[in-house]
Amino acid sequence: MKAKPVIPKALAKQDVEETISYYLSIEAEQAALRFINALEQAYTHIGRHPATGSSRYAHELDLPGLRSWALKRYPYIVFYVERDGHIDVWRVLHGLLEEREERKQLELDALRAEIAAGRASGPVKAADAVFDRLEAKYAAQVER
Repeated sequence: MKAKPVIPKALAKQDVEETISYYLSIEAEQAALRFINALEQAYTHIGRHPATGSSRYAHELDLPGLRSWALKRYPYIVFYVERDGHIDVWRVLHGLLEEREERKQLELDALRAEIAAGRASGPVKAADAVFDRLEAKYAAQVER
């Protein structure tokens, strides 16, 4: 089976950029790079095997088709929906949201609203293009 392109939505991109910025702000450059690696591995897996993600939040939020995949070695969860020709990644949220129930509910409500609105995915592009951009941004921040 051919892998589907993985397309991060605007909020997912923002989540990733905020996470990378956080790691860079505490001078944890290697953690930022490893986070990008873990995310790239998750996107590759999701693109190849979209049905393997957990449907737990689909039931909680009453959003059929919503899946989640936890990053390896990082406490982040990728929320995505499989489409006919691609995968929409809606959010990349810190997994400890479960310990902060109020914030978790706000984030999940925002996710529900975003998916329910059915916003267009934009042009299909491979996950590699996203990571090339993130790596370039990271390299520019390290050079400063």
